[in-house]
Amino acid sequence: MKVKLMGDRVLVKRLSEEEKTESGIIIPDAAKERPQMGIVVEAGPGRTLKDGKLFHLEVKKGDKVVFPKYAGSEFKIKGEEHLILHEDDLLGVVEEGHSEDKGGGKKKK
Repeated sequence: MKVKLMGDRVLVKRLSEEEKTESGIIIPDAAKERPQMGIVVEAGPGRTLKDGKLFHLEVKKGDKVVFPKYAGSEFKIKGEEHLILHEDDLLGVVEEGHSEDKGGGKKKK
């Protein structure tokens, strides 16, 4: 199934929740929390501004995004859970490979 998105909407495939904890305990389906991260599968053309110009989206296909727990409209494509959200509903894009600051935010002299 192909979905053509309108305006500033984004199609996101939820990432799977881990089946085990770090200590090796298997988590049953009923106890799992819904993941709040996903991969952008498709993005609409952008939002039309009042002056008629098109404002392009900041996210693109393949971006790993974070969204609120109950955001968007859910549906399944080929048995896999997807969401359609407005770009404004997204909280951020996860950038892989950046080193994390482990010094508590303070610079060493």
